[in-house]
Amino acid sequence: MLDPHLPLPFTAAVHPEARAARRLTWDSREAGPAVAFVALPGERTHGNAFVEQALAAGAPFVLTDLDVPRAVRVADAQAALFAWARAERACAPLVVGVTGSAGKTTAKSYVAAALDALFMPVFNTMPAIACFLIESGRAGRPLVVEMGIDRVGEMAELVDLVRPDVGVITTIGPAHLEQLGSIEGIAREKGVILRDVAGQPVRGLVGSQAAAFYPGVDSYGFGDVTFAGEALTVTPEGASFRFGGMPVTLPLASTVQAEAAVLGLQLAREAGLPLPAAAARLGGVSVPGGRYRVHPGRFTVIDDAYNASPVAVRAALDALHGWAPAGGGRRISVLGRMLELGRTEQALHAEVGAYARERADLTFGVGAFGRELGERAFESVPALTAALLTEVRDGDVVLIKASRGISWTPERRAQEGVGLDVVVQALLTVRDGAPEGR
Repeated sequence: MLDPHLPLPFTAAVHPEARAARRLTWDSREAGPAVAFVALPGERTHGNAFVEQALAAGAPFVLTDLDVPRAVRVADAQAALFAWARAERACAPLVVGVTGSAGKTTAKSYVAAALDALFMPVFNTMPAIACFLIESGRAGRPLVVEMGIDRVGEMAELVDLVRPDVGVITTIGPAHLEQLGSIEGIAREKGVILRDVAGQPVRGLVGSQAAAFYPGVDSYGFGDVTFAGEALTVTPEGASFRFGGMPVTLPLASTVQAEAAVLGLQLAREAGLPLPAAAARLGGVSVPGGRYRVHPGRFTVIDDAYNASPVAVRAALDALHGWAPAGGGRRISVLGRMLELGRTEQALHAEVGAYARERADLTFGVGAFGRELGERAFESVPALTAALLTEVRDGDVVLIKASRGISWTPERRAQEGVGLDVVVQALLTVRDGAPEGR
């Protein structure tokens, strides 16, 4: 419980009616009898505008600079939140920070399973991380934190907040180029996770794809790396390999998931945990929707539609190519726009589209770069969906991947090919609702 009447690592005037909470939120819609509200500055509106709403919903307390009932009143709610997070993080036995141009969520999920750790939910903003650290720091279990960046200097801010004992970089590739400028800039900014707040090296591990950017840092994966899995086999049923002589099986997984599992097992070994138990937990990992989630059936749908960058799309296409569809089925790629690629975005989309044509039997593209991404190009998601539903047949394996662009308007989402989760749902609805042999 988060009791505001206990000593706090910041100066505050605590209203006598303030109560202990189980969780914190900066979204007033989530506030309730067990969830306290933190009033933070936003791009358009300050959270103070929603304090009364949170109180009416029963929030045990509100962290704010306003003089209201149940207030934990401070001069700066954001500074207080981050100070509280640093204090609670110091109680955790081990903190692993994960970053990279692709594969962060997958790595986070597999590391957390191997370590039997608590881990960040989907969102990885500074306030979300701070709330997670406050809620979980005293749980007595390792913590795994996803640390994504999209601007220069942001990783330094995250490292100051999270202070990871282990820093992981999964991959390096073109992503957020509008702010980070170049691949070298991306590698430099993400590399900050390999140092502590004083600039000293921490325990660092980098994926096989990222290893060339960080000479001298231990690497993981398969092949010529410091900590390697062996005898990797990937089939439609999943991935299997050996680690330290022990067999590991991951249902419905690809090479990306297998590499994340190697990372988790190595960290479990370093933490002194029994590897057989860690491997058993890995077999039960379920990643969030949109992160290479396989839906087998009359035709198979691979939902990888949450986000996309060139390196992530190539990895997904490699996984698609590894499938051997039954009964004359085809490998079909459905790709939408990748965001924040700067002035080189058309060339990068063309490169990815050319790779798709090599790895898939049939390629679809949608949005501004639909022609670059697929042989069959569509201006809008509804037009793509209609054509795809007509084309797909039993035995096919369909990969769906694009950047979501969550903050965009519905009209722009339809035009640019983002939000392809609606295509996934349409495919599953038709597949599971239509009679056999359609």
